[in-house]
Amino acid sequence: MYQYTEFDRHFVRARAAQHRDQLERFQSGQLSADEFKPLRLQNGWYVQRYAPMLRVAVPYGEISAPQLKVLAQIAREFDTPDAALLAEAQATQDKIAGPAPKLTTNVGHFTTRQNVQFNWIPLSKSADVMDLLASVNMHGIQTSGNCIRNTTTDELAGVAVDEVVDPRPYAELIRQWSTLHPEFAFLPRKFKIAITGAAEDRAAIGWHDVGLQMVKNAAGEVGFKVHVGGGMGRTPTVGSVIREFLPWNQIMNYLEALIRVYNRWGRRDNIYKARIKILVKAEGQRYFDEVEAEYQDILVKDGGLHTIPQAEFDRVAACFAAPALNLPADLGEWVAKAEADVSIAAAKTPAFARWLTQNVKPHQNPALRAVSLSFKRPGQAPGDASADQLDAAADLVARYSAGEARVTHSQNLVLPWVRLDQLHALWLEAKTLGLAQPNIGLLTDMIACPGGDYCALANARSLPLAAAITERYQDLDELHDLGHIDFHISGCINSCGHHHSGHIGILGVDKDGKEWYQVTLGGSDGKALSGPTTPGKVVGPSFSSVEVPDVIEAILDTYKALRQPAQNRHEYFIETLRRVGQDPFKAAAHSARHPAVETTA
Repeated sequence: MYQYTEFDRHFVRARAAQHRDQLERFQSGQLSADEFKPLRLQNGWYVQRYAPMLRVAVPYGEISAPQLKVLAQIAREFDTPDAALLAEAQATQDKIAGPAPKLTTNVGHFTTRQNVQFNWIPLSKSADVMDLLASVNMHGIQTSGNCIRNTTTDELAGVAVDEVVDPRPYAELIRQWSTLHPEFAFLPRKFKIAITGAAEDRAAIGWHDVGLQMVKNAAGEVGFKVHVGGGMGRTPTVGSVIREFLPWNQIMNYLEALIRVYNRWGRRDNIYKARIKILVKAEGQRYFDEVEAEYQDILVKDGGLHTIPQAEFDRVAACFAAPALNLPADLGEWVAKAEADVSIAAAKTPAFARWLTQNVKPHQNPALRAVSLSFKRPGQAPGDASADQLDAAADLVARYSAGEARVTHSQNLVLPWVRLDQLHALWLEAKTLGLAQPNIGLLTDMIACPGGDYCALANARSLPLAAAITERYQDLDELHDLGHIDFHISGCINSCGHHHSGHIGILGVDKDGKEWYQVTLGGSDGKALSGPTTPGKVVGPSFSSVEVPDVIEAILDTYKALRQPAQNRHEYFIETLRRVGQDPFKAAAHSARHPAVETTA
């Protein structure tokens, strides 16, 4: 992990002190609510449906055991609303569509942008929380507002066997360049960057304002293939390639040009047309040409002000060296014995074997594996971690992964440095904690936003649907037979649950003050098993909340009836859908409607 310098630590502590001063002036009446709003947002403090929400930055998903311990402390000591407020919120939820699932407190929530959120921290205690975060080099800077947000990357960065270039040093350099960038603090709209260095795109770069794919040219030189103008929301758009190859040390100069033109040309008169995807679609080649001209001006007139010096890159890259794990010198013999022991244990314990298949990934070092802890289980919202689970996860990370974990795009945790001979012990402990569900990449490993349970923007709740699908598909044999399915749920068109990229997507919509849901099919985020990045297509009129689980079951039954063998397995859902088309699935979905339900939405 990147090691914060004294400058970094001072910066974070000073920011926390600034927030405390701003909060005190707001509480004393020296700052109005309107004056305080942009200040709190710049530190990640929203006001949501019932209470403040804090978004904590986890740059490119890397998080340490001590940081997880502090997040557990925050969940336990601060993520607790006043009893009257909680009761009022629960009563309001119950009125929407009958008795609602209990609102949860004392939890952290892993997000698709590799951050962590808390939903109930009183604003009066926010300065104490910021001080606590600063004690382990954490903060909420630029997790909100019309600025450059957290740069995300592949959760297997630095360990993936298909990696061409480790993207983490570049992600860190982008973090340093973009933090409080004076020119880009008030962009037309929020701006998101993703970077991947592997053959498989596990960072969904096509769905970002800027997607960066690390490549090597014919001469073996490292550079970037630059995509621009991707995004979800009301107008789902896959990014376009603006540069096939950009030398690695020019990335900040090029981003400076690209965002500067967007800052000048982007719509500020209409929030729905303010994202860069709208600009790229409207201007096309004219925008590309303007970016190139701006880039050349930066190189010539400004002397390439942000060209990355080799020495600075080397300093940052040194922070991402593999940790010392005390592996034996005769590694080949040790690996062979460890693999044999794991195979014997798997043969004796089918549940362990299934976990190895689904939750454990190969590693660049043959003595190691990357292990996913699943935060998708009955009784808790997807991506939620209680204070006790955060504490326990921190202990697992410290013991089994050299003190480092990764928050994933799919709202789980990856331990990237697990020794082969410790896999069984890790599985036993994770199972005891309820974090060893062998469902990574399967239907119940769903992405879901907090939806109407917490978010003021949501049209409908996401979590009750997530719970209903999770409960219906608890048979592991059935789940594994269904195979790889990306199932994504959003509570509104802002697409925080990435429904557009789901093989099956659910979008909450409002119909006469009631919760209804559109179903989309065929989306993809670019992973190898999903095919090219593409938005899903709407099945038809929306469904009521009580219909949706039956609709999903009908769609999956249709898949099982239509799938064919493929490469010593059966076709995945997305493969069958693309082969036969949408019509059989649409017919199945509509056949699952309840007779008395109105369908005009």
